[in-house]
Amino acid sequence: MESNNSEKTIVYFNTRDEMVKINLHNVVYFQADRNYTDIYFINGAHITLTTGLVNIEKMLDDPKLNGLLPAFIRLGRSFIVNPIYIFHINVLKQELVLSDTIQTHMYRLQVSRDALKKLKELYKHN
Repeated sequence: MESNNSEKTIVYFNTRDEMVKINLHNVVYFQADRNYTDIYFINGAHITLTTGLVNIEKMLDDPKLNGLLPAFIRLGRSFIVNPIYIFHINVLKQELVLSDTIQTHMYRLQVSRDALKKLKELYKHN
């Protein structure tokens, strides 16, 4: 974890052969791919890490990140999404659209009805 106050949301993923620097504010979602995790960014870029989604979830629960980020939301076994990018939830079509409405890129995820119903309930009283 970076110690500089202006970069507290920067995390580094180190493996035997590579290092990746990620600003969590730019992450739209994480997607499980067996023992790997695909990370999708708001600018349309994406990268694959050699770690499972469980390890990503543990990293996001780091107390050093408390209050610096909106709490990422786990959706079933396949996704962890950044709530600031939730744009449209369609339970019937089992679709979640993630966007900041500024960039031209929108992400459309196929998510179970149950997961979308629970997600929608989080926003019901807002």
